[in-house]
Amino acid sequence: MKKLALYSLVIVAVLVVAAPVFAESAEASPLKADPNGAAKAEFGKYVALAMGFGLAFAAAFGALGQAKAIAAAVESIARQPEKAGDIRGALIIGLALIETLVIYVLLICFFLNGKLPTFGG
Repeated sequence: MKKLALYSLVIVAVLVVAAPVFAESAEASPLKADPNGAAKAEFGKYVALAMGFGLAFAAAFGALGQAKAIAAAVESIARQPEKAGDIRGALIIGLALIETLVIYVLLICFFLNGKLPTFGG
């Protein structure tokens, strides 16, 4: 219980200290300061870098999660062959959910890049 109270206090302290950062005026924004768009181009480089790292991490850790799930399922089937159908069904659902997380990251990358078409408008 003490750890929960300590963690809550630390989170509140960080949010209180970080509040002035979010109160920046629109005139001080580096994206609006440059009429030529150089700041937007600089910001775009960082977005592209973040998208690349985000997608790489999602794919790598998704693959590790899938490998661990498959290894556990194969071991479970080896221990209980009569439950192979149930284990296989749970494995397929689990793999689909893991892969969905990677697809969500890919969609977020498309939205950040502005390449995803809008539907119905």
